[in-house]
Amino acid sequence: MTNAQPILQMNGIRKSFPGVRALKGVDFRLFPGEVHALMGENGAGKSTLIKTLTGVYAVDEGSVLLEGKPIRVHSPQEAQAAGISTVYQEVNLCPNLSVAENIFIGREPRGFGGIRWKEINRKAEELLSERLNLRIDVQRTLNAYPVAIQQLVAIARSLSVSAKVLILDEPTSSLDSNEVKQLFAIIRKLKGEGMAILFVTHFLDQVYEVSDRITILRNGEFVGEYKAAELPRIELVSRMIGKELDVLEELPREAEEGQIDRKVWIEAAGLGRQGAIDPFDLAIREGEVVGLAGLLGSGRTEIARLFFGADRADRGTLKLAGEGGGVRSPREAIARGIGFCPENRKTEGIIDDLSVRENIVLAMQASRGWLRAISRKRQAEIAEEYIRALNINPPNPEHLVKNLSGGNQQKVILARWLLTEPKLLILDEPTRGIDVGAKAEIQKLVLALSRKGMSVLFVSSELEEVLRVSGRIAVLRDRRVVKEFEGQGIGQQQVMQAIAGG
Repeated sequence: MTNAQPILQMNGIRKSFPGVRALKGVDFRLFPGEVHALMGENGAGKSTLIKTLTGVYAVDEGSVLLEGKPIRVHSPQEAQAAGISTVYQEVNLCPNLSVAENIFIGREPRGFGGIRWKEINRKAEELLSERLNLRIDVQRTLNAYPVAIQQLVAIARSLSVSAKVLILDEPTSSLDSNEVKQLFAIIRKLKGEGMAILFVTHFLDQVYEVSDRITILRNGEFVGEYKAAELPRIELVSRMIGKELDVLEELPREAEEGQIDRKVWIEAAGLGRQGAIDPFDLAIREGEVVGLAGLLGSGRTEIARLFFGADRADRGTLKLAGEGGGVRSPREAIARGIGFCPENRKTEGIIDDLSVRENIVLAMQASRGWLRAISRKRQAEIAEEYIRALNINPPNPEHLVKNLSGGNQQKVILARWLLTEPKLLILDEPTRGIDVGAKAEIQKLVLALSRKGMSVLFVSSELEEVLRVSGRIAVLRDRRVVKEFEGQGIGQQQVMQAIAGG
């Protein structure tokens, strides 16, 4: 820290929603020239605390001091004007506008003839190249670029504003290892310049790599503030989840015995799509968990989308239960016994303005057709059953799903597909941006489903997670399946070498 006085201080912050006390008297301090990690399980109150600070939510009780002076902001625009800039976990940009427009939206330089487009484009190119070492066409629309690039553009937009406090809410969720290193170099530079950085992540390695201090929340309450160098990882996990043992270590890593003798349920032969994924062969047996490992952009999601019919293959064949014909649409995939939890739960998974109950029964109702409506009573029974089974919190089926934490939203999507009793469940980054406890619950669920005979295609950017749940792993590099590992004792080093090409 470079200053004895906090630049930001939050005291006794309380915030409630109908039926939920999200924050119960939380304290938080942030000093100039430090990176301060905010940690906690999903539902601990991290996002709510940030949103009260940035004016998304009004504070019920408590005070906020910025540079020793009381402030009360009523919108993100007011927060930005006060010097508080935020990059949220889910990319919050305008996909139909250009990269340059997204960076300078609302702050465009103007002249007598209107907006000075050449100046905007030049400034955007300079910012991206000089601060993020990113060279792209800033005049292309944002949706022309992958999520990782969109995340970097969101960070660039925050850097373009003279901020005193920079809030990074899961900024690395969509970045590969090289991009994370690049971001951390930027964070260290800003820290050296005296900027105060609030860092939210679920990657423990990243917390200890860049953070000076850690504040832990649990169930909306302040647990404690610690120096990162003085808080062992096992103690951090224990304080976050309120348990003494590392739940992830309880999970088996080996494939089930006898799995190799099970029948193949889905099989791709020379399947591919121009510009997305080179032709590949991949079979998944009944009750088998097959993991896809590879760097961002290696082709993992593209395989998942081909299996679900979200994208159409233009070469090769796909057989389900020995029958050809492929899968021509998601509707057909559902009818043939495939469920798909997509990577981006915000835009492709949950329906924000519907309740937990409505989100859970959505796929089942769609498969029945709207003329065969599920009764409200039966919907409630189904929702309550899966809320109990998956430990969805808060346990209220009428709660709007948009007000749930990321991990609980993910459980709602899982419940939706489990209700359809799929033969194959495709999970694309099912634990992205969620806490250790929820991550362990989902991994245990995957293994339990496989033991009951369900096939699972498991995609994750966390290699340890892929190793933990998969009986077989297909490794991708540069949109090609380059290696396959099977059986007990698959080593992390082996897989990493295959990913790297070594």
